Amino acid sequence: MTDVKEITENHSDIPSRAKLPTTFGEFMIRVFHEKSTGFDHVALTLGDMQGPDPVLIRVHSECLTGDAFGSLRCDCGPQLHAALDAIRDKGWGCLLYLRQEGRGIGLHAKIQAYHLQDKGADTLDANLMLGYPGDARDYQIAANMLKSLEIEKVTLLTNNPNKIEQLRSYGIDVVNRETLVVGVGESNRAYLETKVERMGHSIDKNELED
Repeated sequence: MTDVKEITENHSDIPSRAKLPTTFGEFMIRVFHEKSTGFDHVALTLGDMQGPDPVLIRVHSECLTGDAFGSLRCDCGPQLHAALDAIRDKGWGCLLYLRQEGRGIGLHAKIQAYHLQDKGADTLDANLMLGYPGDARDYQIAANMLKSLEIEKVTLLTNNPNKIEQLRSYGIDVVNRETLVVGVGESNRAYLETKVERMGHSIDKNELED
């Protein structure tokens, strides 16, 4: 396990966990600190994670523009809300919110990539033109958080096969995958098509039609 731990700094006897009532239900929020990056990541859990069935999981990477500002350039905000809806409807599950903005390149570079997209580049080429990978994320931190929560067998809400492969390589048993295609619109259709055609995401192209 890498350098992730649940935060207890300042008051070592007080864990960084608390009830979090939301419009999606009352979750438990926990904060995990990653020493190598200095980032704090969040786990939202609902219900008992220790049953025999795979835990419904969403590993969600931070997207300030989509999650907070309601950007229509991506599907991140709708995916976040749909995942929390799905966990609530099931009655138990976990959402990990990772501080990996812009597929791991950071907010500044992400907005630079947006600028290049405004000039005609697609979402993959924009990253490459800036000297970054198409997707720089590493999900070892997610695997370590799940293990800290004693979750090793999961049903993963994702369209990204690389996320499944990485989690399995880090010791998480991804038993099932459920697609999460929501928030499709005119402003992000080309973005999603690039994910399918050039980045291997598992989305039925019929779901991207009007």
